[in-house]
Amino acid sequence: MNEDTPYHLGHVHLKVRDLGRAVAFYRAVFELDVNESEGRFAFLTWGDHHHDVALQAVGEDAPDSGRGVGLYHAAIEVDSEDALGDVYDRLAERDVPVTPVDHGISKALYFSDPAGNGLEAYVDTRDERDRSAWGGENRRFDPTAL
Repeated sequence: MNEDTPYHLGHVHLKVRDLGRAVAFYRAVFELDVNESEGRFAFLTWGDHHHDVALQAVGEDAPDSGRGVGLYHAAIEVDSEDALGDVYDRLAERDVPVTPVDHGISKALYFSDPAGNGLEAYVDTRDERDRSAWGGENRRFDPTAL
C-alpha cells in the first residue's frame, strides 16, 4: 500500500428497495452508525468520514441489478481473521448465504445485502503469507474456523 497517495475510497453508494431494512443490515453486520438520514437517503459511517456507505431508497418495485456491466460488488476490509469471523457469524444469524473464498492474498466472504447488492468482506493475508500477487487463486475455506 502506498501511504503517500492522496487518494482513498471515499464511500460506496448503493440503491436499495427498503431503506429501513438496509440500514438495519449494515448496522448489524458491519457495525456502522447512522450519521444522517433524510427522506430516501441514509449516510452510515465508522466515524472518520461523514459517510462510508450511502443508501438510497428507490422503491419496492425497482428492478434487480444485472450481472453484466455495472457494480459487481463493494468490498469492505476488516483488520483480522477474528473480525472476518465476526462478520460471518452476524451473516449466519441472519441466514444470509455466503461464499467463502481464499485468494491466497486474502480471505473473503461474498454475499448480498437485502437489496441484492453484491458485497465482499475480506482480510488481507499478504504479509502473514509473504505473498504479493494473487496468482488467480480461488479456493473455498471453512469460515467457521476463523
